[in-house]
Amino acid sequence: MLACEYATGMTIKYTRVHRLLEIISLVQSNKGWTPGTLSEHCDTTERNIYRDIAQIKEAGIPIQYDRERGYYIDGTFFMPPVRLTFEEALAIAALCEVMAESGSIPFIRPASMAINKIIAQLPYDTKEELTTRLRTMELRTTATMDGEGYEDVYDKVQNALLKRTLLKCKYESTSSKSDEETFMFQPFALFFGTRAWYVVGFHEKREAIRTLKLSRFLAIENTSSTFEVPTDFKLDTHLGNAWNMIRGDVDYDIKLHFKTPFSQTVSDTRWHSTQNIEWHDDDSCTFTCKVSGLSEIVWWVLSMGPACKVIAPKELADQVATLARETAELYT
Repeated sequence: MLACEYATGMTIKYTRVHRLLEIISLVQSNKGWTPGTLSEHCDTTERNIYRDIAQIKEAGIPIQYDRERGYYIDGTFFMPPVRLTFEEALAIAALCEVMAESGSIPFIRPASMAINKIIAQLPYDTKEELTTRLRTMELRTTATMDGEGYEDVYDKVQNALLKRTLLKCKYESTSSKSDEETFMFQPFALFFGTRAWYVVGFHEKREAIRTLKLSRFLAIENTSSTFEVPTDFKLDTHLGNAWNMIRGDVDYDIKLHFKTPFSQTVSDTRWHSTQNIEWHDDDSCTFTCKVSGLSEIVWWVLSMGPACKVIAPKELADQVATLARETAELYT
């Protein structure tokens, strides 16, 4: 956390995205700001100011320096003022900060600079209130691994999706070593699910549509060979009633019993699009849903521990019982 000091003498803590907003705002005021005066105002080093200026430039904002004028931004660069309500601006800024600036979703960091451009056009009072409000709230999402190490995979998949070209790949499968051999892959869709980026497409060697995790590609090359995405392919239809993202071949009617007080916690969240909650007199509840495949939901049930009992189907109850026994044996 860093601090910026206003004319009132009051020191206020800022995250880095707030400091970038402050620098853009100050430079737009045309008051002859220099690296020295900016570093003093923001209670940081000139070296950090230079880094901030470089990041602002990387976002496409033409910030320049002149000995007489100091830092300045060409006033013709920014788009006309955006007509946002305060609530709209707050929501966009909060989401961009937690998702993009924090790296919660790899490869969308440019969004944090895009919101800087939007906020820079807001009226001064609105911008000040927005910045103050952001300091009083925090969004925490599921922790993810950063994109370091597979940026090239993401870029090549994006390029193949745009041009509708085949990918030549090697992939590290958790279930089979055969995928480590070279195969051709037709990418249909790229999506972020829970903690990672995935690509869905036709695996020519398996002769089936597969969902592959970007971080597990051992090698990937763009080719000039083209393909056509099936006209009837839709990502939602492909995922179907999967518990998360891996759809099985068989649909199961799931029935789980949750004890109180855990029943209250379970009922507070929408875990699946088909779920239904039935309450009982003792404040326990029965959770039902229809799921394609058991490979994902079995681990979710296990994570609930003794607060959850599988009523149906028997296949799920047997899997949970077996894995629970194997887990208990690790501690005996």
